[in-house]
Amino acid sequence: MKKIAIIGDRFMLPDVFRDKIVEACGDGHEIRLLEQPWPDVPMEHGYAVEGMDGLKEYLGKPDEIVRFIGDAEILVTQLAPLSRTMLADLPSLKLVAVSRGGPVNIDMKAARDAGVRVVNTPGRNASAVAEFTIGAILAETRLIRVGHEALRRGEWRGDLYRADRTGRELSEMTVGVIGYGNIGTKVVRLLRAFGTKVLVHDPYVQLSAEDRNAGVEHVSLNELLERSDVVTLHPRVTEETKNIMNAETFAKMKPGAIFVNTARGPLCDYDALYENLINGHLASAMLETFAVEPVPEEWPLLKLPNVTLTPHIAGASVRTVTYAAEMAAEEVRRYIAGLPPVNPC
Repeated sequence: MKKIAIIGDRFMLPDVFRDKIVEACGDGHEIRLLEQPWPDVPMEHGYAVEGMDGLKEYLGKPDEIVRFIGDAEILVTQLAPLSRTMLADLPSLKLVAVSRGGPVNIDMKAARDAGVRVVNTPGRNASAVAEFTIGAILAETRLIRVGHEALRRGEWRGDLYRADRTGRELSEMTVGVIGYGNIGTKVVRLLRAFGTKVLVHDPYVQLSAEDRNAGVEHVSLNELLERSDVVTLHPRVTEETKNIMNAETFAKMKPGAIFVNTARGPLCDYDALYENLINGHLASAMLETFAVEPVPEEWPLLKLPNVTLTPHIAGASVRTVTYAAEMAAEEVRRYIAGLPPVNPC
């Protein structure tokens, strides 16, 4: 029998974790549950809290988390932090399954030093984000936001049927996808169904045979920016990709193009985007992630009429919850069975 501590929240529900673990591992284990109040309470970042340096996007007071985990050998969580000091107080802990793409809430060096196996769930929300991205693109290309906002004001925009004002179909457009990982590959597949010409920039991977045979092109960043009617971001945040969209790269985009960011805020220089939206170089933008979250009320991009905004919800879907829990449960099963992990960190 293993002692398993589950720290879920109001998205990654503790009951779902437990049910998936019981399905995968049987019900002969001691399982304790804790629910954190995220997303109703915002996450924290370690740079603002003594002893939590380097940890990001976590929730929970260290003493309370340590007390709850106690003598558990296995921890399953999305947001609970684990610092070096906390790990030192958890000598029984041997496995941490983090139900997210990257274990940014865990001190990975400290975990390795303590002999704690950390696993994650990459791609857990890839389908959700890809699907959301297509909706984001369509909101701009087919003037869904423009028509919606006008009607909310009591204004009937019949003029949007004019040939010089109406939107364009994806079947006649070129969309540039920056980043060809779990999400980017799914975005490409969905775009192909519309008959869209798709360009991909990712210097570290090659196109699949299926995409290559379907006419998807693997191009340089400059070529993608110059040719694309829509540019959508999907790389991971690294030193190389931080502010990949900046004053220089925005200037290289096609005049009248559309910019979409459903990935991460640090990928974009939002001041430069603002300038390109107000000077007319870019037609519009759809933004789902931001440099600071929640967004300040006086942020200039909130005031622009040619911007659609959502509060970082692209990865939120019912299927994401169950899929991530299934992935975490499989890692728990493999640990108990003495098998190597599927997704070690």
